[in-house]
Amino acid sequence: MPAITSSAPGKIILFGEHAVVYNRPAIAVPVQKLQARAVVIAEPLAPAGRVRIEAPDIHLSSDYESLAPDHPLRVTLQSVFRELGIQRIPAFSVRISSTIPVASGLGSGTAVTVAVIRAAATFLGRTLADDKVSELAYEIEKIYHGTPSGIDNTVVVYNHPVFFQRGMAQPTIETFRVPAPFWLVIADTGIRSATAQAVGELRLKWQDNPTAYEPLFDQVADIVLQARELIERGRPLDMGPLMLENHTLLQAMGVSSPELDHLVEVAVAAGAFGAKLSGGGKGGNMIALTDRENAGQVAEALLAGGAAQTYLTEVYER
Repeated sequence: MPAITSSAPGKIILFGEHAVVYNRPAIAVPVQKLQARAVVIAEPLAPAGRVRIEAPDIHLSSDYESLAPDHPLRVTLQSVFRELGIQRIPAFSVRISSTIPVASGLGSGTAVTVAVIRAAATFLGRTLADDKVSELAYEIEKIYHGTPSGIDNTVVVYNHPVFFQRGMAQPTIETFRVPAPFWLVIADTGIRSATAQAVGELRLKWQDNPTAYEPLFDQVADIVLQARELIERGRPLDMGPLMLENHTLLQAMGVSSPELDHLVEVAVAAGAFGAKLSGGGKGGNMIALTDRENAGQVAEALLAGGAAQTYLTEVYER
C-alpha cells in the first residue's frame, strides 16, 4: 500500500483573539507558507495494533500506546479509531514534520492534529468530512489550550479565511470573499507563548471584574465587523487603523508584552499600514499589514528591530 500523506496550513488570527472566547466574533486566515505534514505508512511485518509515531522536530520516536494517556498525538489517533469504529488496528507508522513554529500563535498543534487525522483516516479507508475533522480537532485543542475558542481548528480545517463566533448552541462559521489580496508580515518575538496560560490569566481577571473587560470585548467585536466589511469590499489596506486599535485593546487586556509593542512600532515606522499582536500574546507573534511592494522592507525592518524570524504570507481567495 502506498504512503498516505496529508498536510494542513498554519493560521494567524487577524482580529478578535481573546474576545472570541467570550462569544465575540473573530477573523482568522490560513498561512499557506507554513505547513504541517503527516505521512502514514503500512508496516505489514509489525504485529497488529502497533502504531509507531516519528516526529523528529520534537525529538519524539515512540509507539503511540507508550505515550501518556493525555498526550495529544495518542488522543488524536484514538479519536480516529473510535470515530471509524476500528476494532483491530493494522500496524502502521506516522511520520510528522512541520515548518510551523511551536508556541507562537500560528496553530502548530492544530495543523499537526488535522494532518494526522486526515492521513490516518484515509489509510484506514475513510475520508472524514470537514465538519467531523474540525470536531475531532477541537477536542484535541482542549488539551493544548484548556478553553479553546474553536477558531484554530476551523480555519486550519477549511483552509480559507473564516469569520467565527461561538454561540450558545452552535458556532457561526462563515468563509467569505477576499476580492483584493493583501499581504501580512508575521514577526516572531522569539518568546514562546503558552496560549492556555494567557487565556487562563485573562479569564481570572474577567471573573474578578467583568465590567472592566466586557466593554473591551465589545469594542473588539465592532472592529472585527468593520474589518470583514473592508475585506469584502476589496479595501483590505484600510484595515491598518483597526489593527492598531485592536492592539491597544489587547494591551488593555494585559496580554501584550514590551517586545510585541516594540515590533508593532517598528512595523508602522517601516511603512506597514497597521500592526498588532496575534494569538495568545505575552510573546509569540505580531502581524503587520502590507502590500506586495513594501512587504520586504517591513520584514527587514522587523528583523533589524529584534524579531527572531519573519514570514510573509499573501491572503487571497483560493
